[in-house]
Amino acid sequence: MFYLSRIEHKLPLPPPLLTLPIREAMHMELEKLFLDKVIANLGLCISVRDIRSIEGGFIFPGDGAPTYTVVFNLIMFRPFVGEIINAKLLSSDADGLRLSLGFFDDIYVPAHHLPNPNHFVAEPTNSKKGIWFWDFEQSSYPIHDTDVIKFRVQSVTYPPIPVEQPKESKPFAPMLVTGSLDHDGLGPDSWWFETEEVEDE
Repeated sequence: MFYLSRIEHKLPLPPPLLTLPIREAMHMELEKLFLDKVIANLGLCISVRDIRSIEGGFIFPGDGAPTYTVVFNLIMFRPFVGEIINAKLLSSDADGLRLSLGFFDDIYVPAHHLPNPNHFVAEPTNSKKGIWFWDFEQSSYPIHDTDVIKFRVQSVTYPPIPVEQPKESKPFAPMLVTGSLDHDGLGPDSWWFETEEVEDE
């Protein structure tokens, strides 16, 4: 889920930061550039771990800031296909579930990746929102937002940035994780605790 990625980047250092130690100033600029940003095919930047080298400091004609070549390590979030992750329910509608890890919210479990058989109960005041249930042996097990939910990663994609977006469309997500609950042991922890208690009895 988390890994190190070594990157080389040319970085101009703003003159006001030249009064600071060079590594401290570079670290601040790198965090401003990369922290909480998605890099295609690498993932979401969680932290600038360390700086390996700083070279250069050239001032190009017409530019008042020295430019350095910096080699550094980023801590990246990018789950792999097949990985099992714990998340919380962010929202639920007729299309499926949206899950959150707290620092990353673009995790979607489409309806066809929910356990079968299942059914959806819409809210009385909003037919688009509601609760999904897993139907198992004459019982129905809900997916609540208070549960810890185990899901399996189906895919990780990096959609291209759209030129235009309709006003009613969802906010653009530079990295999308598609998950599934349709395997043994997945879904809310409460499902399996309740099932175990029934079997013990």
